[in-house]
This record gives sequence, structure tokens and C-alpha cells, in this order.
Amino acid sequence: MDHLCIFHCSLQLLSIDLFSSHFKYNLKPFGFLAAQEFMKTRKITTIETPYSGISENDYQKEKRRLQIELLKIQQRVVKQGSRMAIVFEGRDAAGKGSTIKRFVENLMPRHLKVVALGVPSTSESRYWFKRYEDHFPCPSNVTFFDRSWYNRALIEPTMGYCTEKRYKYFMKKVLSWEHNHIDNGLLLTKFYLSIDRDTQLYRFEDRLSDPLTYWKFSENDLFARKKWEIFTRYKEQMFKYTSSEKSPWVVISANKKSEARLTAMLYLVRSFGRPSFEPLTGEEIADRHSIKIGGVRFTELSFQQLAVLKDLKNNGD
Repeated sequence: MDHLCIFHCSLQLLSIDLFSSHFKYNLKPFGFLAAQEFMKTRKITTIETPYSGISENDYQKEKRRLQIELLKIQQRVVKQGSRMAIVFEGRDAAGKGSTIKRFVENLMPRHLKVVALGVPSTSESRYWFKRYEDHFPCPSNVTFFDRSWYNRALIEPTMGYCTEKRYKYFMKKVLSWEHNHIDNGLLLTKFYLSIDRDTQLYRFEDRLSDPLTYWKFSENDLFARKKWEIFTRYKEQMFKYTSSEKSPWVVISANKKSEARLTAMLYLVRSFGRPSFEPLTGEEIADRHSIKIGGVRFTELSFQQLAVLKDLKNNGD
């Protein structure tokens, strides 16, 4: 309860402008790149979840199905000596870490790494791309980034942690840098988990009231929340200037964590595993199937049981 009191008092204090709300690093007035060039490369994929309103029981079933497919993808990466990098970006409390946890919990640990870097050193801040290249996957491995090099497009300019010069340099170079790595075999996916203000506030309060998670909350989270609109402007610039056919941003609503996790998994499975993979929804996931074979109707079947009987029926025909 003390943590919650501190939290609400801090929010009241932050109603006073402790920091300038000025949006500093607008790329447009500086002739950053020709608008035509952006339109040639820009591609943003916004995913509508097929899992809206999914129950906890059904969530567990679908998560298992998707994790089986993710394991198959990892096995293929290992066998082929491929390199896969999966980026998760989003505001504080968007669920990046918990989503990654569900991705990796049944993967082969010897062939994966989760990267969540802290505050950069002076040298790391200067040689920004190298900082992350040092953590790129080696052959036969998958690397998950819980936040990434895009800190320089989002948090750093929002909070004033980088200069305008470094911000603009990053925004100008990042796509060609990514394309170069993709051309050299890197399988890159960039997820952005999107939440609204009310959801973030609820999750902050939930963290502070839980003795196992209160440590995740810091004063910087409050300052970043105060700068919500500024972050939004930088996010919009990031989408506009750093998304392409080769390296698109994949935006997923994360106000419901379970739906966001499944949706992100589904996107990866369809992109690198089975393009025809269909989510189990409605009756498909509710264990209420039936099929008639040889004049006999089998009812109350699970989806797996139905698939087996369909195979038997087709083979018999």
C-alpha cells in the first residue's frame, strides 16, 4: 500500500511540468530524406488479433500449438545454420518481457539468447550499432531483444539521453544497416507492442502492489509517462522512417497480454514456419467437434481427434 501511495503522490507532482514538453528532434524540417524515398520503402504491418476474448483454458491450448511450431522453426534454424533476431519494442509495461518468456519457454536453450541491455557506457553510446551487433545471433541461433537499438529512436530522445545529432544519424542509417544484415542472412522481425495510457497505469499499480514485481518500477517510469505525447511523436517518426518491405514494423495491440502473445507467435509462425497455419477460434478450440464415418457419428471430439478421424476417413475413401 505504501508503494501505491508514493505512486499516486508522484503522479500528482508530475502534473507540474518538471520537464519541457517540447518535441525537439523533428526530422521533417531538416530535409531528412525525400518523401518519395520514404514511400518507396515504408511498410507497417498492423495485426488484428484473431484471439479477441479468448478464455484462459483456450489460451493455454493455442499457446501449446504455437510453441510446437516455434520449436520447429528453431530446429530448422539450427539445422540450416541460420541466424534469427526478434525485436520487441513498446512502452514501459507493454509486456515485452512476458511475451518473450512465452516464446522461449519450450525452445532449446542452447540455441537461443535473450538480450536486455542496461544503461550504455560512453563508448557504447558512441558506437551504437556495434553495441547491438555484438549480441547478434551466431549461426544456428535465435536471439530475442527486450528493447533494442531502437532505444535511440524512442526512449533516448524522449528523455533527452542523446543529442539531436546522434538521433538523426541513427534514423538516417538504421534501415540500411538492417538491410545489410538481412542481405547477409539475418532473419529479422520487429514487433511493437502497443498499449494505451489506462492500461499502462493499471499495470504500474499492479506492479507496485505485488511484493514480487514492485522492483520493476522506477522513477524513470513516471517521467516517461509524463512525456507520453512526446514518446508518441517519436514513435510515429520511427514507424515513418524505419519500416520497409525488408524490415517492417509489426504493430500489435497489447492491452490484453494473452491476445498479444498469441498474435505475435502466430505472425512468426506464418512468416517462418507454416504460412497456412490457422488459429483455433470459436468451436475449433472448444472441443465440440463431430464427424460421421461409415454411418456412425463421433461427437464431442477435440480438434486433434477430429484431425485423426478425418485422415482415417479420407484414407478409407
